[in-house]
Amino acid sequence: MFKRKGRGFLQGYRIDFWDVITLISMIFFGLFLIYPVSRLVVNAFQTKGAIGEISIGNFIKFFSKPYYRNAVLNSVKVTFFATMLTIFIGVTLAYITTNFKIKAVKVINVLIIISMFSPPFIGAYSWILMLGRAGVITVFFQNVFGITLPTIYGFNGILLVFTLNLFPYIYMYTKGALKKVDKSLGEAAESLGDHGIKKVIKVSLPLITPTILAGAAIVFLRAFADYGTPRLIGEGYIVMPVLVYNEWLSETGSNAFFASAVAFIMMIIAVVVFLLQMHFSRKNYNMSMLNPPEPKKLKGIGNILAHVFVYFVTTLSILPTIYITIISFKNYKGSIMIDGYSLTNYVLVWAKAKSSIVNTFKFGITAIIVIVLLGTMFAYVTVRKRNPFSRSLDACVQLPYVIPGTIYGLMLLISYNSGLIVLTGTATIIIIAYIIRRMPYTVRSSASILRQINPNIEEASLSLGYSSLPTFFKVTMPVMIPGIVSGAILSWITVIQELSSTLMLYTGKTSTMSTAIFQEVNRSSYGTASALATILKIVMISSLLLFFKLTGNADVDM
Repeated sequence: MFKRKGRGFLQGYRIDFWDVITLISMIFFGLFLIYPVSRLVVNAFQTKGAIGEISIGNFIKFFSKPYYRNAVLNSVKVTFFATMLTIFIGVTLAYITTNFKIKAVKVINVLIIISMFSPPFIGAYSWILMLGRAGVITVFFQNVFGITLPTIYGFNGILLVFTLNLFPYIYMYTKGALKKVDKSLGEAAESLGDHGIKKVIKVSLPLITPTILAGAAIVFLRAFADYGTPRLIGEGYIVMPVLVYNEWLSETGSNAFFASAVAFIMMIIAVVVFLLQMHFSRKNYNMSMLNPPEPKKLKGIGNILAHVFVYFVTTLSILPTIYITIISFKNYKGSIMIDGYSLTNYVLVWAKAKSSIVNTFKFGITAIIVIVLLGTMFAYVTVRKRNPFSRSLDACVQLPYVIPGTIYGLMLLISYNSGLIVLTGTATIIIIAYIIRRMPYTVRSSASILRQINPNIEEASLSLGYSSLPTFFKVTMPVMIPGIVSGAILSWITVIQELSSTLMLYTGKTSTMSTAIFQEVNRSSYGTASALATILKIVMISSLLLFFKLTGNADVDM
């Protein structure tokens, strides 16, 4: 870590710029990740009556009551089935759009990506308005056809929202992998008599299985961690994130230890899933890419079915966004939709939630500035300075992937609610949560492009007398700009829609658009909720369009 220079203990080492950055990263993640995790673990093994003593009483309480056990089973059940459905839809869609000519496929890609970055709880809210007890589609089928549609609430609704919101992850991962499959492999299989589905199973599927598993792990962890969707549409179907939130609210001030134990169990499940994915994805295939796949034109019924499937799935995924936008202009009397369209909801939003909109931009921009500055340098340390410290930093950067937002918010509350550093109720604690949870996007994209830069360029700069600092900012960083910008925009998109951790940390003065939408829905203020959701979607779509413009393509590299 340190460079030796001269003799003597104090004069024997020279600390360079990257040693300082490594030290800063260790302090930063130590304070806001390792310490909060350790506090949660310690609290999980304590009980109110025996503080300071190790106890498994919280876990005995948890597993002895059906209510808590059912929450675990509910979470695993709905998340597992959602993951299976997203794999089926995502892989099928990716295979069709990669190997066959589909009209307007670039538009399809953009729409699917937009739906991927849409907050799931907004999708849940949209489907309630469409398929709820008084939903427009429900009422239409009842009045016109006399058909009573299945309930959207509970398991069915959560499964629907998770599937339609998360299948794009599988789609993007799989599509990226399929583009790298040399078409000569398929031609060789056909020459041996393997055609159609047989060729897919024997050739394409084994090659892309590690990628599918990586996407499936992301889907599982995101669904498992989501609080907003089951809270809005689940009704009596209690899952782990809702349980953690409810337990924390009910126990605050008297016994936060049980809430920590529930959060610990949830985190262990997430870590196990992540480790399983890493284990089963160890086998990867390197392909030459000399003959990339070329889409073929389908004929007859096959062409019709392919287009119907692609358009139907895309329409379902983007429908919540379209419907929310339309009804944001509808007139409301209380919670009842009435005839006519106007800008009334937007006027009310500005009057009621102006501070939430401002906070979203203020917190988000602050977080992104820190993410870009620290994330870029952290990426450099993990790629160029390979040592135990950089490997530890790499692990810290990846850890937030397996910590649900609700749990991380709880960790910060436990750690900084009292003592030397008190952050509870401040904007700082929310910004810290955003930085820790969304930094991986920038670190990964920056590290990816850094690996493509020849280190000899930096060595040449150093040999000419420039130190590490000017070499990085004048030579290395300018080349990294595309990766930095891509990561920053993706981090920004996820920051402005962050709900789970924000709900645990916000106060009346630090509310954001996502929390304001959530509260408006709970108050049945559907008009203002729709207007706020539309504003959030416009910001998100504008950011995505900027991403497409800067990267020069309509794909998101997963």
